[in-house]
Amino acid sequence: MLVTFTTPANADITMFGNVALDMLRMMGHSPTVPGAILAADVPEALSRLKAAIEAEKPTSAPADKDGEEPAVSMDHRALPLINLFAAAAKDECNVMWK
Repeated sequence: MLVTFTTPANADITMFGNVALDMLRMMGHSPTVPGAILAADVPEALSRLKAAIEAEKPTSAPADKDGEEPAVSMDHRALPLINLFAAAAKDECNVMWK
């Protein structure tokens, strides 16, 4: 499943469903699809997401295993969504996902 986040203030962001649902939980929101966050609630959701991502950051870099692709960290995966929420907060827009 793919989840697409939309707001008039930014380009759409599409994420894998499991990652998107985890990020919705980090924001303290129900992981239901489709869904929305009203403009008044966007700054709080953004703050919660940033705090949760910061709390999950590893304290050291993982060792590279022979020939394996490095894992993409949650803070790297969250960056486009953080930018979308920041733009929505700045322009006081709702955020929707489907």
